[in-house]
Amino acid sequence: MIHFAELETITRGKLLSAGANAPVQFLLTDSRKLIYASGAVFFAIKGERHDGHAFAGEAYKRGIRYFVVEEGADFIPEQLPEAGILEVKSAVHALQQIAAHHRRQFSLPLIAITGSNGKTIVKEWLANLLSQHEQVVRSPKSYNSQIGVPLSVWQIAAPHSLGIFEAGISTTGEMQKLAVILQPQTGIFTNLGTAHSEGFASQQQKAKEKALLFASCQKIIYCQDYPLIHQTLQALYPHKQLIGWSRTDSSAPVFVVETPTASGVQLQLSGAVEGRFEIPFKESASIENCLHCLVCYLALGYPAESLPLALRNLHRLAMRLELKQGINHSYLIDDTYNNDLAGLQVALDFMQQQKQLSSKTVILSDLLQTGVADAQLYRQVALLLNNHGIDHLIGIGPAISKAKEAFSDVSMSSFFSKTEDFLQSRPESSIRHQLILVKGARPFGFERIVQRLQQKIHGTVLEINLDALTHNLNYYRSKLRPGIKIMVMVKAFGYGSGSHEIAQLLQYQKVDYLAVAYTDEGVGLRQAGIDVPIMVMNPSPESFDKLVEYRLEPEVFSLSFLQELLLWLKAQGKSLQAHLKLDTGMHRLGLEEEDLAETRQLLIDNSQYLQLSGIFSHLAGADSPDFNDFSHEQAQLFQQFTEQVCHELPGQPLRHLVNSAGILRFPEYHFDMVRLGIGLYGAEVNRQEQEALQAVSTLKTTISQIKKVKKGESVGYSRSERAMRDTLLATIAIGYADGYDRRFSNGTGQVLIKNQLAPIIGRVCMDMCMVDITGIDAEEGDEVIIFGPERPITLLSDSIGTIPYEILTSVGERVKRVFYTA
Repeated sequence: MIHFAELETITRGKLLSAGANAPVQFLLTDSRKLIYASGAVFFAIKGERHDGHAFAGEAYKRGIRYFVVEEGADFIPEQLPEAGILEVKSAVHALQQIAAHHRRQFSLPLIAITGSNGKTIVKEWLANLLSQHEQVVRSPKSYNSQIGVPLSVWQIAAPHSLGIFEAGISTTGEMQKLAVILQPQTGIFTNLGTAHSEGFASQQQKAKEKALLFASCQKIIYCQDYPLIHQTLQALYPHKQLIGWSRTDSSAPVFVVETPTASGVQLQLSGAVEGRFEIPFKESASIENCLHCLVCYLALGYPAESLPLALRNLHRLAMRLELKQGINHSYLIDDTYNNDLAGLQVALDFMQQQKQLSSKTVILSDLLQTGVADAQLYRQVALLLNNHGIDHLIGIGPAISKAKEAFSDVSMSSFFSKTEDFLQSRPESSIRHQLILVKGARPFGFERIVQRLQQKIHGTVLEINLDALTHNLNYYRSKLRPGIKIMVMVKAFGYGSGSHEIAQLLQYQKVDYLAVAYTDEGVGLRQAGIDVPIMVMNPSPESFDKLVEYRLEPEVFSLSFLQELLLWLKAQGKSLQAHLKLDTGMHRLGLEEEDLAETRQLLIDNSQYLQLSGIFSHLAGADSPDFNDFSHEQAQLFQQFTEQVCHELPGQPLRHLVNSAGILRFPEYHFDMVRLGIGLYGAEVNRQEQEALQAVSTLKTTISQIKKVKKGESVGYSRSERAMRDTLLATIAIGYADGYDRRFSNGTGQVLIKNQLAPIIGRVCMDMCMVDITGIDAEEGDEVIIFGPERPITLLSDSIGTIPYEILTSVGERVKRVFYTA
């Protein structure tokens, strides 16, 4: 146990105040995820786009009493009178030093995993295999960064007998720091892809940097069929035990022969490890991940006879938290793939971000194989639930039911010995207007609970990757000068993605403004718990009362609208913030130059009723260099008009002109704020920096039926297309009522099935369409990708002569939205 004052020696920092010098229990790096408990230490990390010191005061008000701050930061210790404060050169480095010190207190063996893909799956599967024999501690989710690794290592405790941690890097010099923390005895190098390549001079440099993780390892497991990995490890570690496995080289330390079976693949291993095993997977990536686990398990000397059953129980894990619409106006957070304290902490943090509903319920199974005595374990669980404001606990399993006294502080709690008992209690009759976290260990089969409680809308699903959305937001933020604010457009149902859920994330990410098209959209966001300032782009006089009631800021786009708004405000004795829209050449909405003098006088004379928080215009051709001259003319007019309006005006409204395209192409016109729209959702309309963005949305459906069609037979309505050969036809569950445009008919559209393109054959119907799957090994029920990372949305928009906006916003509301984070 480390007391706060001891951190001075561990980090070589300067102790400004020891406070009460309590034992350190929690390491916190995000003020939005505060645990209100003694022994929590907040690390004020200063990054490119944020400064944790700005949130130290907020953390102190919320009960945190220990802080690690950086030298030279804008921080006044006297503002935290009772706090323990440690000053260091780098808060991240201090966090790593503390984690490394903690690791040195335990002699347990540790397996470290790196690579471009598969790290989290390999970690989870390997933990499942080894938990038969060991008390395993592992990284929660994909915590593999410079901050994630030390937070993961901090979990190590006396009962653990084995650690499995993943480590990822994005540039040179990072892996040595993680290696010092982990000090692994066994390493796994999964593969080498192109992710994060921008941080390295070459693939060779990236391979070498990743391999530095294994400096302390005795054994290193990898696929020898990746020549660059093989050559790098041989060059770096000629005297270590390199256990390369291969499907093609019979002289490799482990040679693998694959034989397909009815339900998966049989693997015959020979060489350094031997045996014949069947796995329940057929696709290449899952086989590769499983082989890493299998070779590692055997190389460490664990008994082969316990593998067959364990391998059959491996599942394709949804390594992510999923937010889904539930029954009776509820939301579900689906996290059913495992259950441990670290994973519960992550899931509760995610739950805390959601403000749609105030009532919070957790459905929780027994926590298995933690190595902690049940009484102590469930006291810790109860502390986590209380700190996150959970109203209702539903505990499922014999252990948590036996420990129900630990949850006396939770306002409501109920317990069931097994999942079947809970389902028989008809939970759908009592669950209403709740935010529900479903968190269960695999043996409890909590997917049945999710199936029961989620809203059944449609087999077609739009998946929204919240991590990708955050990446895109931060990419655009990186293009702004310090102090420039950002407004994000969540109109049109969040560009088809779901406005409430996207707005919750944006509020969590502390954007400065949101923008919606209509007042009712803004009202809905306020009712969902959104407090960020909201601009309404198309307000109407009928909604003036709602604008005031819900603190919405209308766009004032004409002199007549301004006059009508002022008359109403005077009559009601109300005041309002607003944004003045200027027409500089778009000729859609906006005040003309001849209206500016009267507008200015009205604003001066009525400042007690209406204050300008913003003044803006819109570039008509920001996405095309062909219109650069016109864009510059618009910007000059905007500056002139703004000066005319704002002269002697009380306050200084925020000036904003550029959209997503303009953020990248016209940094000189960022003014006080920028407006981010389609770029947030992963489409870079300039097509110049698309590779810097991540696809946010994946539209997918399933194969409903497969049938054979003979050459010459027609397919679909109006017999618009005939089979050119004997054809294998799949009917898929998506049509134009779901937003899949009829223009994709007759081969214009293509979908992905088993990573192969299948063209639309015949006309797109209202609820379904048909695709040619000849030559594709597909089955009914298989997944079909309409667009996503593997098939960019720009390919679809280009094929029918439209823009990504139309594709995204056309996805029908009957299509189920699933929001997830890794």
